[in-house]
Amino acid sequence: MRKRITALLLAALCLLGCAGCGVKSRDSDKLTVICTVFPPYDFVRAIAPEAEVSLLLSAGQESHSYEPTPRDIMDIQNCDLFVYVGGESEAWVADMLATMDDPPKTLTLLECVGITPAEEADEHVWTAPPNAIRIVEALEETLCHLTEGDNEALHTAADDYIAALKTLDDQIRAAVQSGARHTLVFADRFPFRHFTDIYGLHAHTAYEGCDHSAEPSAATVAALTDTVKAENVPVVLHIELSNQKLADTVCEATGAQKRLFHSCHNVTKAEIESGVTYLSLMQENLIVLKEALG
Repeated sequence: MRKRITALLLAALCLLGCAGCGVKSRDSDKLTVICTVFPPYDFVRAIAPEAEVSLLLSAGQESHSYEPTPRDIMDIQNCDLFVYVGGESEAWVADMLATMDDPPKTLTLLECVGITPAEEADEHVWTAPPNAIRIVEALEETLCHLTEGDNEALHTAADDYIAALKTLDDQIRAAVQSGARHTLVFADRFPFRHFTDIYGLHAHTAYEGCDHSAEPSAATVAALTDTVKAENVPVVLHIELSNQKLADTVCEATGAQKRLFHSCHNVTKAEIESGVTYLSLMQENLIVLKEALG
């Protein structure tokens, strides 16, 4: 993959040197922000609606196998703020930024919540609202530094959004406290370590994390099935953009209900068109959580 990224970087650098290539200038009146994943993209939309914010991933695209195009690299070079996760799945970012004489301002989600790449156990830090609050606070501060003039509207919007995240956090804690159980079963990849750790939940999972190349063993499938039966677990969870085959297998063997628990990493075209937000997806997760813990 490194050879592929290098070739793309060289192609982008050649295009950057071409006159009239149509790349947006950082001298634009609007603040331009590019985000690699959906949550910070949605946060910026909420707190800085006057900014021109774009999502690098296409709707429904698998982020862990993403490779930037030359156009992506040119757009990043010319934006005001580039927001990325900072984890292993985005190792290409360091190579890209190293080629730029004048890189844009950057913000990494791992750093927002005080995690270094060496400490990373799960890069999906935004799945827990307390972490989302810290990310929004960091975005607010960074955008203020990049914006000239009065930032009162930005501060007000950020305060309102953080209040909504705090309400969501309270609702999740109440659901966990009132739940009959504190165990979740994920018959899928598992991007929720921050969520389960922060809310004191235990998870039985088919995968340790989000490695989509590995397949769970027959013993793992049997263990999940036995857990659902032994603990009378009512709901088996899967994540977005999954083929759901493993969840179907466990549900067919146990009679449990299959439910989507959205990591918000990326969304489908239909979800984009319907106007989903991080908050709306997390509210749907809250409904599923209550059912799973009930």
